[in-house]
Amino acid sequence: MNPVTVKFLFMGSALLSAVLLGIILIPNILFISYKKKLFDEPDARKVHKHPVPRLGGLSFFPAILIALFLNLGIRYALGYPIEGVDERQVWYELLFLFSGLTMLYLAGEADDLVGVGYRYKFLIQIIAAGLLVISGNWLHTLGGFFGIYDIPAWAGIPITIFIVVFITNAINLIDGIDGLASGLCCIALCVLAGMLVMEKEYIYATMALVTLGIVTVFWFYNVFGNERKGHKLFMGDAGSLTLGYILSYLVIHLSFGSSGRKDTMDMIVAFSTLLVPMLDVVRVSLHRIRKGRSPFLPDKNHIHHKLIRAGMKTKFVLITILITDLFFIVMNTLLADRINLTFILLIDVVLWTAFQLVINRFIKKNGGGPSYIPLEELAKTEPEIAKELEKKKHS
Repeated sequence: MNPVTVKFLFMGSALLSAVLLGIILIPNILFISYKKKLFDEPDARKVHKHPVPRLGGLSFFPAILIALFLNLGIRYALGYPIEGVDERQVWYELLFLFSGLTMLYLAGEADDLVGVGYRYKFLIQIIAAGLLVISGNWLHTLGGFFGIYDIPAWAGIPITIFIVVFITNAINLIDGIDGLASGLCCIALCVLAGMLVMEKEYIYATMALVTLGIVTVFWFYNVFGNERKGHKLFMGDAGSLTLGYILSYLVIHLSFGSSGRKDTMDMIVAFSTLLVPMLDVVRVSLHRIRKGRSPFLPDKNHIHHKLIRAGMKTKFVLITILITDLFFIVMNTLLADRINLTFILLIDVVLWTAFQLVINRFIKKNGGGPSYIPLEELAKTEPEIAKELEKKKHS
């Protein structure tokens, strides 16, 4: 059999196995969540009106782990080892990657069940990002951003750690309405898998595909599940942290290498797959700082919140953001081989800002209400804020 055909058969079977695992795991998670009453209760900053389980993301890590390593095990058993890449380096990366994933998965699971302070989550994210760097994945180039190409380790390593933490949190924070975070991740995983196949890095493409498989199953439950009948669930932090970490790894991997036209284009397209959640985090953080609030305090100013306040229904909000994401990916891909990275980013920021200004006009016209949430309201669901308010009362 043709070697390329064999590789595609293994990738297809890995995708299918992840889908099957999702079909098995997610209904059982739903059953346990309702049996033990493990719900995400509605509050001032959430869109849903009824209690919904938030443990859907518990299925991601085990499904990815089983599907990927079972696929690799069968390949070796049948005499088809990893080809086309440095086998030792791949296993070296996977060991550190899944060590970091395990840490984030456990932290996310603890947060979903009992709550974890953002300081502890940040610390774990930084450690997990450091593990990717130890495995050899860090940016050696800025791809011509402000005319900078090759960068030394002392600059590339901290930049990489920042980017991994940034992307991980961006996916976590964009998870605000049904199907949004998972939908954006599905788009990103499809594009990244396609890029990796074109680069003939089939083992990394397989990782993207098994992640896509389990997230696709979750997406259908999240979007089309009936919460009154017990068929809907959210991914929670265990899911969003898992997805953010894997996506950041794949993006860094595709951007990895010395300076050159090909690497620059790969970097632009790879980062474009996550541009919408990243731009939204920057905008929201700047808005909070400008209003004199901590950038870590939640509010109702994310892109999905703004579109709802502008009068748009939730399903149309989802479609609008997903189309916007696809627009940026296609536009940046077309521009990547024509103009400098700096100008592409400038165009992205200008278009994103114009989009926000249009939304702001509709919010004003619709009387969409304030974007902030009173600290007293946040204290009901955020233990750290409750402690700070208690200290202020006694001081």
